[in-house]
Amino acid sequence: MTPGVSRAGYRGAVGGRFVRAVRLAPDAPAAGYPYDLPAVRALAGPRGLVLDRPVTFLVGENGSGKSTLVEALAVATGFNPEGGSRSFRFATRATESDLGRHLVVSRAPGAPRNGFFLRAESYYNVASEIERLGVGGYGGTSPHERSHGEAFLDLVTHRFGPRGLYLLDEPEAALSVRGAMAVLARLHELAGQGSQFVVATHSPVLLALPGAAIVQLEEAGPRRVGYDEALPVEATRRFLADPARALRQLLD
Repeated sequence: MTPGVSRAGYRGAVGGRFVRAVRLAPDAPAAGYPYDLPAVRALAGPRGLVLDRPVTFLVGENGSGKSTLVEALAVATGFNPEGGSRSFRFATRATESDLGRHLVVSRAPGAPRNGFFLRAESYYNVASEIERLGVGGYGGTSPHERSHGEAFLDLVTHRFGPRGLYLLDEPEAALSVRGAMAVLARLHELAGQGSQFVVATHSPVLLALPGAAIVQLEEAGPRRVGYDEALPVEATRRFLADPARALRQLLD
């Protein structure tokens, strides 16, 4: 546990848990991508992936299935595969897997007031759709007229609101460290207002969010870990503790 980082829960945030768990349907394929990923195979268990906190982070190495799971959950809960709100129905190129059609979503009573699926890799396409529909709810400025990071911050600040379901795939991709801190603060604020987040991330800054669950996707399957055990935190600390040594090992 990092000194000063509390793992306390959010007061009154139980109502923000719109999705309690997600598991693989009995008729899902047994082999082939992405069903051969350990993280996906684990969804076939009786409990699947439990989402019992207002904020759940998915971490793991590249290729572990973080983005695949977030994308599939987005499809299963009615979001556009390329990102946006449930009202977004544009398509440029279908690259999503069919996993979303083979998920069983356990929902809590009540529906979210708001929601958004953010994919870092396809946000340019979402920005074009936002511009076409009108930018009033996104800070009043087209995302194409802002830097990538500024557009992300506009989205989180102006578009996200209380009692929403938000699925984020690597939101830190466009952010500076200070930008990631600003997003952390906004996630904490919205979680306290009844929102739920599921976030795939490599950011040790975002992972410090108090009260969040960190699920690490490993070869043996998903495992809940503490902040200090999370791969992005452990690897970043090792590097920063002795950059010269780390560079010698990497470059030799």
